[in-house]
This record gives sequence, C-alpha cells and structure tokens, in this order.
Amino acid sequence: MYWFASDTVGRQFADALIAKAETGVKVRVIYDAVGSIQSDNRMFAQMREAGCEIEQYNPIAPWRARFRIGVLNKRDHRKLLIVDRHAGFTGGVNLGDEWAPKSTGGGGWRDDTIRIEGPAVEQMCGIFDYGWRRILEPAAAKPRFQPPTDTGDGEGSRVRVLANHYFRERRAIRQAYLRRIRGAQRSVCITNSYFVPDGQIRRVLSQAVERGVEVRVIVPGKSDVVAVRHAARKLYGRLLEAGIQLHEWQGSILHAKTVVIDGRWCTVGTYNLDSRSLRFNLEVVAAVEDAAVAGAMEERFNADLENTRPVSYEEWMRRPLHVRMLDDFFYRFHKLL
Repeated sequence: MYWFASDTVGRQFADALIAKAETGVKVRVIYDAVGSIQSDNRMFAQMREAGCEIEQYNPIAPWRARFRIGVLNKRDHRKLLIVDRHAGFTGGVNLGDEWAPKSTGGGGWRDDTIRIEGPAVEQMCGIFDYGWRRILEPAAAKPRFQPPTDTGDGEGSRVRVLANHYFRERRAIRQAYLRRIRGAQRSVCITNSYFVPDGQIRRVLSQAVERGVEVRVIVPGKSDVVAVRHAARKLYGRLLEAGIQLHEWQGSILHAKTVVIDGRWCTVGTYNLDSRSLRFNLEVVAAVEDAAVAGAMEERFNADLENTRPVSYEEWMRRPLHVRMLDDFFYRFHKLL
C-alpha cells in the first residue's frame, strides 16, 4: 500500500489485520515511506506486536550507510491486497479517509478497484513476494521476475496482472498500453488522475483519432497535487488540436486510473500516464480481455461523463496570464513530479 494512513479508515484496516494475526493468520504489509509519511508509527508498532510482518519501502534514513539520495524518488505506488491466495484486489484506492464516502465523513474521492479470483491471483502473489524479497535482501542475487502470461478458462475472463519492476520489466505496463491503443478500432476511454502523457503516448492517441477512433479522456477538474494539475494543463492545447476529447471531472478529487479499448479490453490499476509511473514508481495493473467486463467499465465511463465538463481549445487559450505562467513553470519539471 502506497498510502496506509493512521486515520479512521487506516486504523480499521490495521485493527482487522491485527485481529487476524492474533488468530495465527500470516499477515505481511509493505507500505511506502513517502506515501505514508504522515502515518503514526505507533500504529505499525502495534501491528508488529500482534504478529504482523511490516516492511517499509525505501525508508527516508540518511543515517544508514547504504542510503542514497537518488532512491528517494523511487516509490512503491502499488495498492495490492491478496487474501488466502484466492482473492486479489488492486486499483487506485489507498487506505485513508479520503476514499471513504462523504456520508461517513470521508472525502468521497472518485476511484476504482477490481477484485480478481482465479489463476491471476497467483500473478499478484508473485508480484508481492518478489517485492518482499527485494526489501529483505536488496543486495542478494535473485532470479529475474518473469512477466505473467494471460490466464483464464472457458468460464472466466482472460486476465493479466502487469507489474513494472526495475530493469527489464520497467516498461511492461506502458508497452501493453501502446500495443492496445495502436490496435484500437472504435474507441479509447481513459480516466487518469495525473495525465501528463509524453510524446509517444500523445502520438499513438493522435494516430488513433486519425484512424477514426474516438479518444476520450477524463481528467481531474481539481487535483490533490496542484503542480501536476498545472503541468497536465500545459498539454491540453496539443491534445485538443489532435482531436482528443478532454473532459474535466466535477466534484471530489478524481484518483482513478482506468483504460477501456473497443469495449473489449480494460485495465484497472495504479499506473498514471505520466513520467513518474514510467520512470520511478513501482506500479501494478490488472488487464482484462472480456467484453462483459470491459463493457461494464465503458458504461461506468459514460456515466462518469455526466459529471464532467468538456474542455474546448478556445477556453484553454483564454486562460489568465498567471495560470499560463504556472502551467509553463510546472511543466518544465513534469518528469520529476
């Protein structure tokens, strides 16, 4: 979990994990040091005392001999929950009050998570286990992580769980997106909370439009990371000129990261179309090849459009000068945001 808060929701999960550990269930948790920087360490200490195994990804520890300032930018942005090697969950949802419904006092952030059962859960287990070993034995030689193959049977969906480990697997998720967008025939529907696509992504989306594919993207109307919001808006003109439709989410924070292509293939996960997900973060995505699942995701996308506002090129050009300046300034650093 990237962000394991110590607020009401976070402690609900901590209490549930403590209760299971006390009954003898093996509980292992990886949380990111930066994502969970505001969390109370006493909560994790209580979990350890109850028998939970807790590891912190890339601790901020300059006093350690092996600490390197360069690793601070490398974060574990995954959200992955696996129960009994039977059910697996992934998506954009962190463990914090921001994702709880407003009716219960939460922030009501808009996000998606997918539940998977079947052979693909073993792929999730492999991703977690590999990451766990990398934390415990970072200097030890380890076999290269093998990218998963498609799994499924006659009664289920074809599912592939993609992870972008460092080195050879760094671009696994990106390559899957590029391949599918290039093959799109009817529609590409993207919901992305930090949408700052690089030149190659913009190019394949533009080429899809030229082939007659409808490309629609839902982006945040407001963001929890203001700098990224400005950097993203800098690109709106290029995207709109290429015929890519942009729709700004109205309401609470949009944090979802989903793609639906031709109503046949879809993804739910943690991967943003920005430089951080490509270059620095560990991410995970569930890719599903199934008309029923992808169709349901497309229906959800269309329903979300009812709560968006279309962005026009003319409106983008009329931005106030101070907004233009902020957009230009933060875009200069988009590869680091």
